[in-house]
Amino acid sequence: MSSPQTTTAAAQGSHHWVLTLELPGRSAMTQYGTYTPPAGTTRYDAFQAIRQHLTADHPEMARANTMFFALEPNQL
Repeated sequence: MSSPQTTTAAAQGSHHWVLTLELPGRSAMTQYGTYTPPAGTTRYDAFQAIRQHLTADHPEMARANTMFFALEPNQL
């Protein structure tokens, strides 16, 4: 088994997120990544920023339902 490649936490972002959007009966997508929110950012603010980022790349998902959202510190 090979070792996973690593990058520094600073290069990755302070938080890891997963977001699943669904257009019922048509399509769904799950995306993930890292994010470093500005000081004073709430969880809601982070959710909105991430969702807007995704729907900018996938405008067809702008009216999709959020099926899952996780935002956790990016450390073990």
